[in-house]
Amino acid sequence: MALSRSTRVNILIGNGHFLSHFYVLCLPPMFLAWQSSFHVSFAELGMTIMLMSGTTALLQTPVGFLVDRHGARPFLIGGALLMSLSIACMGLATSFWQILVLATLSGVGNSVIHPADYAILSGSVDKDRMGRSFALHTFSGNLGFSAGPPVAAFLMALVGWRSTLLIVGLLGVPVVVSILLQSRILMDQVREVAHGAVKMSGRELLTSRTMILFFMFFMLGAMAGGGVQSWLVTVLHNYKGIDLPVAATALTAYMLGSTCGVLFGGWFADTFKHHVLPFVTGLTILSSVLMLGIDWLGLPAMAIIGMTFLSGLALGASRTPRDVMVKDAAPPGQIGKVFGFVSAGLPLGSAITPVPFGILIDRGHPELVLVLVAVILLLSLFCAGSARVSARADETVVQPAE
Repeated sequence: MALSRSTRVNILIGNGHFLSHFYVLCLPPMFLAWQSSFHVSFAELGMTIMLMSGTTALLQTPVGFLVDRHGARPFLIGGALLMSLSIACMGLATSFWQILVLATLSGVGNSVIHPADYAILSGSVDKDRMGRSFALHTFSGNLGFSAGPPVAAFLMALVGWRSTLLIVGLLGVPVVVSILLQSRILMDQVREVAHGAVKMSGRELLTSRTMILFFMFFMLGAMAGGGVQSWLVTVLHNYKGIDLPVAATALTAYMLGSTCGVLFGGWFADTFKHHVLPFVTGLTILSSVLMLGIDWLGLPAMAIIGMTFLSGLALGASRTPRDVMVKDAAPPGQIGKVFGFVSAGLPLGSAITPVPFGILIDRGHPELVLVLVAVILLLSLFCAGSARVSARADETVVQPAE
């Protein structure tokens, strides 16, 4: 039976989003091997994630302007290809500085994903199913996060870290080819100008109180997530004394929980449109409490795995309503720049925490990592509530001028 157009759009966009997340978390399992091969510190290893994520954060907003002006499809195809080939070339590196350069190039490719994806989904999917479509988008990204560590670790055990990076990088090429061959079904966002709308420049839009608060909400959430994704395995192994494979399983459980949670969050966003903020608030608090429990309680390994799964499940379910709040606050035809700017908080937040958290571990304080994760998550809730209130006050702003 032939797939519907909307289903094909979700699959194509989801595949690219899967790659962008998979490539970030296929790197932490390389850290110990890189430390042995290149004789670098934990803080230096954290620079790979910092450069990849930081480059993405810096470029997403200008790419968003280009997407709004010229269309999303060519940027999506070119960015995904650059991202994949950069990861593959890491397998050929002979010095650690080459790894850092390639991580930066991968970040350049990754910078197109969020502005292009959301612009295409907003123009290609029915409004009544937007929450579920956004959920599938987030689901595919989280699936990439979940698959990254175990796939990388499994391949490393079989063929070593160099061949692993070559394999996973080159696997992105057929994904890019499939997007290219079916790009005709990927429609750009609608650009209608509402009669009598209050106009503002793109700069005014992105520096409005609403967008700054959404940016902070995204950034703080990503700072917490970056700490978990980069260092949970090391913290559980060095601080809790858990075997490395079990610690890796705990990270996978966290990501799988987050992956499953977004699907429920998408359904909730479509069904209960006026209750998304309390939903996001309650689940973020729950996720924070579970992280503190993992850190402070002397739990057996299986209980820790269960709690990381539940923490990820709660946080994942809160993410799609967050994205829908941003989409609702964005004027027509400006999805690219709005999501380019706001979601730049994700890679920026991911870039901020790996190095200082690595320094904490180097100095013998791994027990502080999860505490800081919980505190950052709780701080993000202030931005979420303020952004929602500000967005409702700004509903008369519909279409900014180019």
